[in-house]
Amino acid sequence: MSIEISNLGFSYGKREILHDVSISIPDATLVNVLGPNGVGKSTLFRCILCLNSDFTGTILVNGKNVKDLSVRERSREISYIPQSHAPVYDYEVLDVVLMSTGTDLGMLRSPGPRHKRKAYEALERIGIAHLAKRTYTQISGGEQQLVLVARALAQDAKTIIMDEPTSALDYGNTVRVLSCVRQLAKEGLSIVQSTHQPDQAFLYSDKTLVLHQGRVHAFGDPKDVITNELVSTIYGVNVEVNSLYGDKVRVCVPVQEIA
Repeated sequence: MSIEISNLGFSYGKREILHDVSISIPDATLVNVLGPNGVGKSTLFRCILCLNSDFTGTILVNGKNVKDLSVRERSREISYIPQSHAPVYDYEVLDVVLMSTGTDLGMLRSPGPRHKRKAYEALERIGIAHLAKRTYTQISGGEQQLVLVARALAQDAKTIIMDEPTSALDYGNTVRVLSCVRQLAKEGLSIVQSTHQPDQAFLYSDKTLVLHQGRVHAFGDPKDVITNELVSTIYGVNVEVNSLYGDKVRVCVPVQEIA
């Protein structure tokens, strides 16, 4: 299993955020996490990454307890792509990716030719090697997000956590990023990403995890999990889940818009 979570609980002071969360995510699986704002999606990610380390329960990543791993050891197992990234300096794209390749370097060691090759190969794998010498701050938001995906790849971790990776992207860049992520899962990586769009879960996930009031409300195949009733319960709006193209695709349509 890529990620195994057993009886996870976490609180900020006396305010309980996550309660008795237990899931198992197989290798080479793309999981979309759904739930309204404040339900604990980002907190769940911070626990998996051990940024919130005072949780109860157990989290195993690739069979290893995250609390037993050093920061360097965790970086070899999990990579993280934030919702947004604002670099302080005008780095070239290749340098942004290169920053993730040093998990095997000692103190005060600089990346060498091998690390630069790895960074460039990650850009090639994502299909954006032509951006290598461009300034990161001067490329589009969609291109920046693809660069962060390449950086996660160059880190050589088997599991990638993505916090709402398309929240600030237009439709075209959203499709490009999610299609890229879908392909990486097919190639063997395990990817867990949060989204507010049930339609994205239908199109781009193997499994869907739904959090509600800090608990696992549902987990499984998106076609089994995402129903009219679930969306109404979770988001407080009535929708009709419709199938298209012989049920190859499903979409959610607000009932008030078709009544």
